[in-house]
Amino acid sequence: MRAVVQRVLAASVTVDGKIVGAFEEPGLLVYLGVTHDDGAAEIAWMARKIWETRLLREEQSASDVGAPVLVVSQFTLYGDARKGRRPTWQAAAPGPVSEPAYDAVCSALVELGARVERGVFGADMQVASVNDGPITLILER
Repeated sequence: MRAVVQRVLAASVTVDGKIVGAFEEPGLLVYLGVTHDDGAAEIAWMARKIWETRLLREEQSASDVGAPVLVVSQFTLYGDARKGRRPTWQAAAPGPVSEPAYDAVCSALVELGARVERGVFGADMQVASVNDGPITLILER
């Protein structure tokens, strides 16, 4: 499981011209990718890491201040462009594997106390954000 986590001042995701997830305060924007063998251990680890890593101002975590988290599924995090000009997506888990894992990470964040906003799995999404810092971190397990 792989995530790109950004500290943001605001973030939103739009599908078909409609905002489906957003917040207008400091929080985290998370792009989440799932690979074939990700399971319960990776899901629990990732949710806790997102929630408790001190990325916000004054070395605080989202859990410290109750910051919102917008989670967007992104299979392209497992793209491989080392050869040629066209990336391969073989390391990305297919939808029947990755969608339940994405949902489980979002649910685990909620169970930890997070206010979670979401994108729409598999949709063509437009993501807008105001990166703060900028602070961007890659988490992987």
